[in-house]
Amino acid sequence: MPGPRRVLADFGPLYAGNALVAFLFACTGPVAIILSVGARGGLTEADLASWVFAGFFLNGLLSISLSLAYRQPLVFFWSIPGTVLVGPALTHLSFPEVIGAFLATGVLMLALGLAGWVRRAMDAVPMPIVMAMVAGVFLRFGLDLVRAFGEAAAIALPMVAAFVALSALPRVARVLPPLIGALIVGALAVLWLGAFKPPAGALFAMARPQLYAPEFSWAAMVELVVPLAITVLAVQNGQGIAILTANGHRPPANAIAAACGAGAIATGLFGAVSTCLTGPVNAVISTSGETQRQYTAALFVALLGLGFGLFAPFFLRLMLATPPAFIATLAGLAMLRVLQTAFAASFRDRHTLGALVCFLVTVADLPIFGIGAAFWGLVFGSAASRLLER
Repeated sequence: MPGPRRVLADFGPLYAGNALVAFLFACTGPVAIILSVGARGGLTEADLASWVFAGFFLNGLLSISLSLAYRQPLVFFWSIPGTVLVGPALTHLSFPEVIGAFLATGVLMLALGLAGWVRRAMDAVPMPIVMAMVAGVFLRFGLDLVRAFGEAAAIALPMVAAFVALSALPRVARVLPPLIGALIVGALAVLWLGAFKPPAGALFAMARPQLYAPEFSWAAMVELVVPLAITVLAVQNGQGIAILTANGHRPPANAIAAACGAGAIATGLFGAVSTCLTGPVNAVISTSGETQRQYTAALFVALLGLGFGLFAPFFLRLMLATPPAFIATLAGLAMLRVLQTAFAASFRDRHTLGALVCFLVTVADLPIFGIGAAFWGLVFGSAASRLLER
């Protein structure tokens, strides 16, 4: 493990800048997705603040530990697909039942990582079918983005215009990422329209994390554990490992899976969805600079995450004071590229019929035996491929 002097010697302005850009992405669109899911699922502000605290603070500690131990940029946050999966589940499951599924998912991932069976588990369901499930779950965020124009075009239009303009100018986008530009323009539009309505009482507050008693039910286990584990191990970790490998690192897949399992157990007790190796953040901090020094950018991201987690109620109250169209637009823009990637991976070549079946079942969102559609999408999609796409 590098000591403090070595870390300071390896750190520099380039790595600090990359870390700041990566962190700004993590604390904008993904947090907006949590707020959108929480609003649909009936979670309280205290529930959401505890979720964000655990997602940033506890995962920040995990990121510091792994990045120092392997001297690689290994940043862990929470699973965005997992967050989206939880939304429909909260309509018919209690939050303690969902937390029980978080803990069970953590135990499963920890066992797979310690046993070295991660690759075998990832190969159990074809990737096109997994990505079709992801596309079906994420589709509602794209639709909410379109509906935001009908609710508050004066907010949605300038945000989308800023996102498109910055995306069309790659050199500018390196300095000001499109999602951050959309956030700034949207905040200015909200202030200009006088639509910022802070809650009663003090706006500034520090975290008071809630420790939950989980409930274990078969419905929650069947509906959430397998899809959550697949999205973390195959979708999120697979993406993050591929990015780091392409940039010259040798990420330890089994240790990462075990760390995600341990992190999911710890954060799940505070109401946060399963821990994962984040793809976008690690992509930003590992694409420039010297490979052996990029771990310092991960440490800086983690330190920023610790601070954001400690003041989670304050940042959440700022976002909750904005109109729903602002959150819907920001979350939809954050999901746009992910949704595009999911569709491309689902219908590119193999297992296209199974992917289509999985997508339709997931979008229909019809629970069977009290178990949500995401699980049945994987089941029926895999069955269709095995029977008709041999």
